[in-house]
Amino acid sequence: MAAPTKQAMRLLSPRLQCLKHQQTSACTRQIRCVSGRYSNPTKRTVSTAPTGISSFIGSASAESQPVHNPMDIRANRLEHEEKRQYHTRRMRFAGMGLLLSMGGMVMILFNLDLDGIDQAEKKRRGQQLDASSEANARFQGKEVHVIGAGEDKRIVAQGNGENIELVETGTSSVPHFPRTIFLPSSPDSSTAASATGLIGIAPPNTPQNPGNAANQEEYTLVGLGIRTVMWIEVYVVGMYVRTVDITTLQAKLIHSVNQSASTLIPAEKEELRKRLLDPEQSREIWSDILKVPGIKTAWRMSPTRNTDFGHLRDGFVNGINARKAEARTLTSGGETEYDSEDFGQAMQSLKAIFTGGKAPKQSILILARDNVGVLDVLFQPKPSESGKQKEMELLGSVSDERIARLIWLGYLAGAKVSSPPAREGVVAGCVGFAARPVGSVETRVI
Repeated sequence: MAAPTKQAMRLLSPRLQCLKHQQTSACTRQIRCVSGRYSNPTKRTVSTAPTGISSFIGSASAESQPVHNPMDIRANRLEHEEKRQYHTRRMRFAGMGLLLSMGGMVMILFNLDLDGIDQAEKKRRGQQLDASSEANARFQGKEVHVIGAGEDKRIVAQGNGENIELVETGTSSVPHFPRTIFLPSSPDSSTAASATGLIGIAPPNTPQNPGNAANQEEYTLVGLGIRTVMWIEVYVVGMYVRTVDITTLQAKLIHSVNQSASTLIPAEKEELRKRLLDPEQSREIWSDILKVPGIKTAWRMSPTRNTDFGHLRDGFVNGINARKAEARTLTSGGETEYDSEDFGQAMQSLKAIFTGGKAPKQSILILARDNVGVLDVLFQPKPSESGKQKEMELLGSVSDERIARLIWLGYLAGAKVSSPPAREGVVAGCVGFAARPVGSVETRVI
């Protein structure tokens, strides 16, 4: 047995020596690595995760990222912080996208023209509709015709033996406004007019009171514009003045620039335009025009989308509050005529008029201010499908002249007005009136 054992040991000896050599080399490398890591602190190296900003498209693959010691606490903390920031940014951007999507959906639904969609659906099904072309458009059940072109162009609605001259508004939702309208005379104002020598109720269709068979007074358009909130069209609004009061309006406008003139030359017309657009001077001019007893004026409003009285009321109240704030500024914060208890009661009366009720697209709301400052609120519902015009009804009145005065100033004077396009339209009409000699009544607005 001794000889085979010795023979086996000789055969295994080279293999044992090889294994021993490999074990010795591994130990030597481990000792050298440990000695290099901890014996010289300046040569220590720590593999950490990259601190660059991660991309939302995807992070780098695991093969391209440096390998770090899983026992390194600082590296683990940095990697965790980077991942937390990455996911936080993703959540923020996702939240912003969700909010923008919801806001866009709300705006689309708010601006959605249901009437237009309904008409398009009917047209697709072959139903007969009024064409949107100029020749087939209708106004109050009457066909609209365009006569002439350029500056001499006239738009007339003809039907039932009547011709109504129209003015383009600039929006397809409410394309036309009448150049003249007829409003009922106020019994209270007629009594006051008789006492002061002003024109009150007279026989209809006379030089003293041009009107219709119902003895309503004629009003002439001064200017119009579109009321917008942000970029959304709310309604078209136009200012009218009683036709027999145009002479008084002409005189006040002309004398605000030149006391001795009967008409304005081009340079003076430009000066009047600047004053009517200036915040301070416009307030002075219109405050003088709106003095009582004075002239009769009215605002005609037609919504471009379905709304309600509550929204319209809030717009009027905001305009009144803005003018009250301006008046308080002019008195350096002192008490004004709008701080009294009776004015507060008048405000409540105004709000009560607009309690409840709908104001659909193309309905008509009129705010009429008589010669003693009484405010009448009239409403005419949207015409029926056949185009038949419905009767106008009186919603209520406010006797305190300060209410109507502040609403008027909210559209015409001050630094910020309810509708800048409407003020510009009224200013253009006033300059056109002032360019004509006093006493010449012209119903066409330049």
